[in-house]
Amino acid sequence: MDKPIIPYGRQHIDQNDIDAVINTLTSDFLTQGPKVSEFEKKFAEYVGSKYAVAVSNATAGLHIAVMALGLKLGERVITTPITFAASANCVRYCDGEVWFADIDANTYTLSLESTKRLIESKPKGFFKGIIPVDFAGLPVDLEEFRNLANEHNLWIIEDACHAPGGYFTDTKGVKQMCGNGKYADIGIFSFHPVKHIACGEGGMVTTNNEALYNKLSKLRTHGITKDNMEENHGGWYYEMQELGYNYRLTDIQSALGITQLSKNDEGVLKRNEIANRYKEAFRDKIKYQSLPDQTYNAHHLFVIEVDERKKLYDYLRTHNIFAQIHYIPVHTLPYYKEIGYGDANLRNSENYYSKCISLPMYPTLLQEEQTYVVDRILEFLEENTK
Repeated sequence: MDKPIIPYGRQHIDQNDIDAVINTLTSDFLTQGPKVSEFEKKFAEYVGSKYAVAVSNATAGLHIAVMALGLKLGERVITTPITFAASANCVRYCDGEVWFADIDANTYTLSLESTKRLIESKPKGFFKGIIPVDFAGLPVDLEEFRNLANEHNLWIIEDACHAPGGYFTDTKGVKQMCGNGKYADIGIFSFHPVKHIACGEGGMVTTNNEALYNKLSKLRTHGITKDNMEENHGGWYYEMQELGYNYRLTDIQSALGITQLSKNDEGVLKRNEIANRYKEAFRDKIKYQSLPDQTYNAHHLFVIEVDERKKLYDYLRTHNIFAQIHYIPVHTLPYYKEIGYGDANLRNSENYYSKCISLPMYPTLLQEEQTYVVDRILEFLEENTK
């Protein structure tokens, strides 16, 4: 019998999750009910933000975040090319221009130095914002980015989709949870099944700014509100005050999100235990993502770099290990090449892509399964370095 497939990521649903969904299915509300606001409140408390807005997916969250910050036609935003396309696409949805800075060769996150050089190569006011990504679960040092942004009057959206439960420590010695809004204007999280908190689909937008919160809440519901109306015809009356979208999350998904959130600390701890075993096995043999001091990686992914990446990818598949590649640099995707990004000089990003491969990383990965993965990789390296 073939060995069972070991994927790169997998959701974990237990009886508490199932019971929570069933209870909601038998309640009065399947959507726009009390579970959504309960999830928002608990999530804001978890990351330490003042406000949270549940949305249908993280892409929707990124879209309304850029809208709420007022991005206009032709205005320019900087992000990393090593991310899922949505981190850049949200700017295009608002007819803005995406500019890519390079990654740090060791952390794989947006390079502060590359971003600074890009900003300073243009006149003041040329850029409007920065979208750093907590890639693979590693928090970006947003205090450094905030200082840079303040110098140039830029906003920051933290794409924290990989990093609920992660944190960095600022210069005052304070742990800053990903998405807490201390240094970023808005944070974005994803509840796709392979992420930490699985809702099937879903996302959360966090902020400490009340005006942004009100704007985000309105944009995710068609731009419709019952607050601060110009007139009121009765209890049924509402106003559509701007063009928004149907980006709501359901009560069914929110019920699942609440139980999933309650287990996230335990899940992140297990992810770090898995990461530490990989590091021990690969130390001085294979390059993997570095960990800055006093930073806690939430480890959505564990990425290594190897010279024979395609061969290793295929080799692992023959052993039912379904590793994955994260990500194809956004500027090399056909859409972005067609609009002029293909010749961007992003050496670290392109070198990283030529070697990166994401290994199985999820809390229910068994130690014997991980040992099997490690053994196959070391076996491959030995056979291909003779």
